[in-house]
Amino acid sequence: MNEPKVTLEAALEHGLRPEEYERARASVGRDLTWAELGVFSVMWSEHCSYKSSRVHLSKLPTKGPRVVQGPGENAGVVDIGDGWSVVFKMESHNHPSFIEPYQGAATGVGGILRDVFTMGARPVASLNSLRFGRPDHPRTPALVAGVVAGIGGYGNCIGVPTVGGEVAFHEAFDGNILVNAFTLGLARIDRIFYGRARGTNNPILYVGAKTGRDGIHGATMASAEFDDASDAKRPTVQVGDPFLGKLLLEACLEVMSQDLLEGIQDMGAAGLTSSSVEMAGRGGSGVRLDLDAVPRRATGMTAYEVLLSESQERMVLVARLGSEDAVRAIFRRWGLDAVVIGRVTDTGRFHVTEGGRTVCDLPVAVLTDEAPRYHRPAVRPEGHDALLADDPGREPGTDHGRALLELIGSPDLCSREWVYRQYDQSVRDGTVVGPGSDAAVVRLFTGDSTKAIALAVDCNSRHVELDPRAGGAMAVAEAARNIVCSGAEPLAVTDCLNFGNPERPDVMWQFVEAVEGIAEACRALETPVVSGNVSFYNETNGKAVLPTPTIGMVGLFASLDDRRTQWFPAAGLDIWLLGAATDGCLGGSIWAARATGRTSGPAPRLDLQRELAVQRLCLAAIREKIVLGAHDVSEGGLAVALAECCITGRTPIGARVPELPDSLPAHRSLFGEDPSRIVVSASPEDASALAALARGLGVPITRLGTTGGEELVIGGSIRLPIADLLRAWEKGLVPIVGGP
Repeated sequence: MNEPKVTLEAALEHGLRPEEYERARASVGRDLTWAELGVFSVMWSEHCSYKSSRVHLSKLPTKGPRVVQGPGENAGVVDIGDGWSVVFKMESHNHPSFIEPYQGAATGVGGILRDVFTMGARPVASLNSLRFGRPDHPRTPALVAGVVAGIGGYGNCIGVPTVGGEVAFHEAFDGNILVNAFTLGLARIDRIFYGRARGTNNPILYVGAKTGRDGIHGATMASAEFDDASDAKRPTVQVGDPFLGKLLLEACLEVMSQDLLEGIQDMGAAGLTSSSVEMAGRGGSGVRLDLDAVPRRATGMTAYEVLLSESQERMVLVARLGSEDAVRAIFRRWGLDAVVIGRVTDTGRFHVTEGGRTVCDLPVAVLTDEAPRYHRPAVRPEGHDALLADDPGREPGTDHGRALLELIGSPDLCSREWVYRQYDQSVRDGTVVGPGSDAAVVRLFTGDSTKAIALAVDCNSRHVELDPRAGGAMAVAEAARNIVCSGAEPLAVTDCLNFGNPERPDVMWQFVEAVEGIAEACRALETPVVSGNVSFYNETNGKAVLPTPTIGMVGLFASLDDRRTQWFPAAGLDIWLLGAATDGCLGGSIWAARATGRTSGPAPRLDLQRELAVQRLCLAAIREKIVLGAHDVSEGGLAVALAECCITGRTPIGARVPELPDSLPAHRSLFGEDPSRIVVSASPEDASALAALARGLGVPITRLGTTGGEELVIGGSIRLPIADLLRAWEKGLVPIVGGP
């Protein structure tokens, strides 16, 4: 069979740099075959090799007393006691979702589900974090509708509830949206499976859907920025089938319930190539594959296409020698292909044949551990000092009630019911608190113990743009604060680090600083990073997205009786503020963005020890049954937090706050986004007990007022009917998604 000649020009078209092409040729001592060029292009892509980020990711804390498996596998594993573990990870599917919103988002959900059940865990809950462009951008409505439908379309059909998430809008995402998907599963701690190819001559099985031409070079596309011709990349977007995905999930879990497997791996980015190469790399082995045995749904496919296809719902299994028939029988019962396509070897090579001839013969180590790693220049951008000096808080505004109505009805802060009503939130009957509170709460059915976990995703991109280190740390702090407000103790983190082109020193500076901030916060809050994803090249025509290091946090309940929600649970309660504002920071605030049209000024300052003390106070007060409702102060500041406490519950409840809690100017006190603050509600008779706890932990607290009535009154600055706030909040997405 004739195949294209491998040249430097061809290598450049595949995304390799000239020196990488020469290094690849030198590593094998000859010219590359066409299939080998494809293999190098995907395995050395940013998406698969992390060549620009590995040197910095090593700074993250990844170990802890509960960590069973940290980064490096398909998902992280954390011990929750009594022989059980939770398995979780977050991944990006940004580029595919911008090109083809429905399938891009749907296959993002499918991929993260496979990452979790590959470890032997049954998926029990999903979250998502979404970023879109300007609400009035002509593409935004279709992108929002397509992405939300894709998430619901896959998650609902496969039977895993979507229990929470976040949605934000900013012009920086006009040309490159972000779609980050999170899934958590439950597994016995002694039944964790790994993506490793071990045992010479053990059979390698291909299971699941047949291979087609969809998704070829998806990993390479995810490692390049967009331009005006990005729509031409539509064929690189995969097509998902959630019903087949459900069959695959159940078949894999059944196989893993028996003593048949040595390893298992999802065929995700770069398909059969990355799955088999990564398994060999982790197992310290080699693999030999015969592509003639690979099931196909397209005729005339070349070796290059079979190796690089990213068709969905496919897995690679390494079975124990002699167990092939038992594995095949299980998959046959589920109506799925399961065929032996190769063997584990002790050669340390990735050896592939087709039609009796060798099409690929490469050292595994060169494709994995010895892939290029770059210490790219990281330079603070020119003009950054001027950006920080432009404090938007100098323009106070006067009608604070009107400002609050506009904020609570803005696309960034309004009700997300239009979004989450399209998701099945309660399938499997484990959802205790679904979308709409600070964190989701899910009961885990372990059979022999009572377990419940809290889940949250967070990131304020505007703060990260102003101060990447502080913004990265604040994303961790806010996620942990949300977990604590729900009544759970933060356990561990997964992250999804979304940035522009790492070859630009200013983008690399953002990334390096954000990683440093995340590391500092995770160490201080004792929440190790157990899994994650880096997504670079999120930009179009040289314009990068806002840096968005999204944090997914998981917490564990001591008792489900500790569960709390963000809204006021009843009238006649005292309202308290745990923690205090420092300077009423409006830099990067949503108030400033709407009042001035700018993202500027100094970012809020975070004291991690103060943050930890506030969180410990809140959790202790919840466990002692003092705090009845809790909500963190974040976007929109204290005024928005109080409004959300009033209107987000099933029964809206007013509040009266006679005075502002500090001596700051009113607009700073109301809308400043200083971290480390939580609004709580408590019975009046528990005031002294709360004060005693606060003194013991050295946390300042302030009694703000009382719940009840049909208005929100804050000092002499705001007096609004709850009905008006509720109306604005409920209709905020109408200009984007339509409706009355």
